[in-house]
Amino acid sequence: MLIIYIAGFIVCMGLALCLTPLVKKFALAIGATDVPNARKVHTRIMPRLGGLGIFLAFVLGLLAISPFVPYDFSTRDVNFIKALLSGGGLIVLLGSLDDKFELSAKVKLLGQIAAACIVVFGFHITVDFVNIPFNDTYSSLESWVAVPLTIFWIVGVTNAVNLIDGLDGLAAGVSGIAIATIATMAFLMGNVMVAMLCLLLLGSIVGFLFFNFHPAKIFMGDAGSLFLGFCLAMLAMLGFKQIAVVSFITPLLIIGVPLSDTFFAIVRRKLQKKPIFAPDKGHLHHCLRELGFSHRQTVLIIYGIAAFFGILAVIQSSSALYEANWVTFVVICIMLFVLQIGAEVIGLVGQTKKPLLNFLSRVFMKVSAEKGSKS
Repeated sequence: MLIIYIAGFIVCMGLALCLTPLVKKFALAIGATDVPNARKVHTRIMPRLGGLGIFLAFVLGLLAISPFVPYDFSTRDVNFIKALLSGGGLIVLLGSLDDKFELSAKVKLLGQIAAACIVVFGFHITVDFVNIPFNDTYSSLESWVAVPLTIFWIVGVTNAVNLIDGLDGLAAGVSGIAIATIATMAFLMGNVMVAMLCLLLLGSIVGFLFFNFHPAKIFMGDAGSLFLGFCLAMLAMLGFKQIAVVSFITPLLIIGVPLSDTFFAIVRRKLQKKPIFAPDKGHLHHCLRELGFSHRQTVLIIYGIAAFFGILAVIQSSSALYEANWVTFVVICIMLFVLQIGAEVIGLVGQTKKPLLNFLSRVFMKVSAEKGSKS
């Protein structure tokens, strides 16, 4: 299986390397391009549709190595693969149309819901169980909870990855790190199917990054960001339904970067009384650029943050450290505190919205005043 895993990764990477230049020519031919504006970082017209190359490399690579897999997948595994390809295909079609015609946010949302419904109602893939933190038992979910929760999860993660797609190689790299995290967890848990899918997808992403890392020759567009978000949502669901060493927080850690950026974006837009889907220049990568970091430095910093989240996710899911879950919980609380401080320092919510920093400043001033009065 290890040889097949490595071969699948190489095959998908090679396919992405070969297909992406063809996709670039196709995007230019049909006018699927990204024109610079005040909100965007790039300064010249760029071809989009790069996600089509990732999708094709992944599908062709899966078809190529499937006959050589010496393992009989269960019915649920087969349904999962079919759901991933069917829903993913619809997502890529939706993203490709948006890359060409710039669909409205409502149309894209409806398309994402439709893809999630294909997964849930077409192939009966839902979050049926969750593992309660610090407890060895499962909590079963009724269908009236499992169905909307699964749809909300898929649509939410899909959009989260789409929102961070603002710099060359950013969304692809962060998604690749998250996929590598899931692959590591799958290896530890002995989940052959998920490990195989992750490595095939990771190979496709790495091959695409040769053309997408700064300075990019092609953008992945919504075809890529939506597809990678959809795949992340599907594959991360293994964190909801596996052996009892996994708690519900694991999949949230896996997508920590896009999730936190999306959360702060929602808060920021609500405070500014703007629509949730209204674009702005307040995302993590925009704020880091304003602090003086270069394009590549900003991307690499966010890669580091994503890797940190990935390490926490692996620790959280490790059976060897399960008895130390309270320690992990404390670490997560500290991490959330640091995230909030970092968000306020760089201005993710807004330059004037810094409640925690203001509170700490008042506490510090009060303590200093008390010390001064005693002396």
